[in-house]
Amino acid sequence: MNTVIITGAAGGLGKAFAQACAARGWPVLLTDLDEARLQAAAAGLRRQYGTEVDSLVCDMTDSSQRAAFWQALASRHLRAGMLINVAGLDVEGAMKDIEPEKLIILLRLNIEGTVDNMRRVLDLRAATEPLHILNVSSCASFQPMPIKAAYAASKRFLLDFSRAVRAEMKGSGITVTSLCPSGMPTNQPCIDSIASQGIMGLLTTRNVGDVAEYALKAALRGRSVVIPGFINRAMSWCAALMPKDLLASLIRRRWEVTRGRMPV
Repeated sequence: MNTVIITGAAGGLGKAFAQACAARGWPVLLTDLDEARLQAAAAGLRRQYGTEVDSLVCDMTDSSQRAAFWQALASRHLRAGMLINVAGLDVEGAMKDIEPEKLIILLRLNIEGTVDNMRRVLDLRAATEPLHILNVSSCASFQPMPIKAAYAASKRFLLDFSRAVRAEMKGSGITVTSLCPSGMPTNQPCIDSIASQGIMGLLTTRNVGDVAEYALKAALRGRSVVIPGFINRAMSWCAALMPKDLLASLIRRRWEVTRGRMPV
């Protein structure tokens, strides 16, 4: 395997992907906004697995930093075997209560940054070697979601865009996979959100390490869409069959209940 490039790699799902790749002996290039956490994650992987681990700080919401990041990789003559786009942002709340700049940053990171990275990694592919692109979408992408409207819509974009590019690349040795996880207990706000959803939150939640392993194996097989967990898959099938306006109304009512359970 040529180098695996992982964005959002300093913690949570990105760190789990980095561990799964390093455990296989693959060379990895980690990037994140938090330099201290990024260097700590890279050093930990080197100690634990003894594999080649490099890191480079980049703010993926900044187009000039993204360009410099990819230019740096090209100057090193790096050859990419896989790109795992984990870096993303969630903004929760009613539209009228969210600061406009937060919405713009979300779109820059979730959509613009991912699309830019997908295009640029193609130039680092070794001509005779496969290239796997794994984009982290979400189970939220299967329905309109009041209170998380921008997040869900941005993840829907990634899902459809990934499917389209995958079809373009058929037969080229380049695959594109969308990972659509539900809740993962990666930090305290996520844990609180899962708890507020009651039994459904517990049933749909998956361990972050298990999600990374499951997705990685699926991407290597060239699968299009990966939804960890039978209940999550069943819910996505149901969402596809329901009228979208009705679904949005039901989700809004559920959010009103769950948000009332969140710690203040």
